[in-house]
Amino acid sequence: MNKLMLGAAAVALTLAVSPAFAADDSGVKLGLGGYFKGYMNYSSQDSTRDVDMLRDTEVHFGGETTLDNGLTVGAHIETAADGDNGFEIDESYVYFAGSWGRVNAGREDGAAYLLQVAAPSADDNIDGIRSFITPVALTGAPRSDYANDFAKSADKVTYLSPVFSGFQAGASYATENSAATSGGNRTSTTQSDVMEAAVRYEGMVGSVGLITGAGYTTAGDADYDAWNLGADLDIGAFGLGAVYLAEDDATVDTDTWALGADYTTGPFKLGASYLNSDEDGAGELDRYAAGVVYSYGPGMTFRGSVGYSETNDTAADDDATTVTVGTQINF
Repeated sequence: MNKLMLGAAAVALTLAVSPAFAADDSGVKLGLGGYFKGYMNYSSQDSTRDVDMLRDTEVHFGGETTLDNGLTVGAHIETAADGDNGFEIDESYVYFAGSWGRVNAGREDGAAYLLQVAAPSADDNIDGIRSFITPVALTGAPRSDYANDFAKSADKVTYLSPVFSGFQAGASYATENSAATSGGNRTSTTQSDVMEAAVRYEGMVGSVGLITGAGYTTAGDADYDAWNLGADLDIGAFGLGAVYLAEDDATVDTDTWALGADYTTGPFKLGASYLNSDEDGAGELDRYAAGVVYSYGPGMTFRGSVGYSETNDTAADDDATTVTVGTQINF
């Protein structure tokens, strides 16, 4: 939290001691962006439709300007734009950045997620750090991703340090988690004083690219604690990674870990992953996935994957085989 306060103080000092006028006085001009992630999915699971269309669409508004004193000021807004979402606001925050680092203020992911390491995947929309597309029904089962994002939808203040020799650190504070979590099937309960801290390293060790990091989240007078570790190695065209997430909400412990590997050749990336999530007294999920991602244009990919999930919970055992084909278009 000391770094968080130092970052906020740096912003206030920068604004106070030097004139801050941009090239024009119209403020931050927002541009338009976003993405469409659309899939056709076949599933053998009894509790889901055999063939269905799955999609996740967002529209983003964002922009920034750099003042004469070197301070960068920006804003970012994300809205869920699928038909049944009603253009709901997903993220909305402003940020201030300079040589001293960056401060985010508003509804944005915290430091534990922003600096979290992801493992290679078959299709990161399905088996990545956060599940945007879920082809398998997981009612009563543990979570299907490993994002350390307990206070995702809550207003918070986050400080991210500059990168020093590949190292970066961050810290976040939210007054409460707004009773909302988006990853997996976690129970949503309001808890106050959510604090996060994380560190990440990206660099080369000889000829091997290395990304590694750790994060910690605590809330509600230790009623909720989570910590994560992760490492990703890039050896030529090959990638290999492993991640671990442990959560304790005072009534149940959940351990989630994932392994992933990929190989890139030209516009193709072939990937595979395995995830295990074990929630004490509730159930266990094992998921296997393999797939290919093909880049057919800037910000445009075709994606196809097959998956097998085995769920064991207190109610019943449920297995599923899925075939998912789709595209992601960034705009």
